[in-house]
Amino acid sequence: MSQFEILTKYIPMFQEDHIGEWVIDQENDGTAERPIQMPFVNYSETVQRFIEDVYTFAEQHQELELTRYREILKENGIEGGPNDMEHVNISNLNAQCVLALMMEVVRAERFSEGAILNFFKSGAIVKCLRRLDCLESSNEK
Repeated sequence: MSQFEILTKYIPMFQEDHIGEWVIDQENDGTAERPIQMPFVNYSETVQRFIEDVYTFAEQHQELELTRYREILKENGIEGGPNDMEHVNISNLNAQCVLALMMEVVRAERFSEGAILNFFKSGAIVKCLRRLDCLESSNEK
């Protein structure tokens, strides 16, 4: 098994997956008896497994220091938060920086519901996974 396979195996899966959808409560009226549930994204099983695998990869590869994802991005000239990830040219980034971008998106979901959905819809996550696959093929790191 290759180093990034735990993540890159998702490339073909995401091309056929519905990823997720917003769930908006339209049944309740906001009264005490029927409070309105806050909107949330119902992610597919594939996306949920991917998120778990990002954390698993980070845990198994402590040498990459992915808990420092913000510092890693800053060291590579990438600032501005997860919203800017869609506009980052990843073609010259090393594996640690690409993984830091993905970690930032996964972590952003904890603070901003739907963050991951936007990156899947834009194709940014699959671009990152393809970059990792390319780096592995050429043995760069």
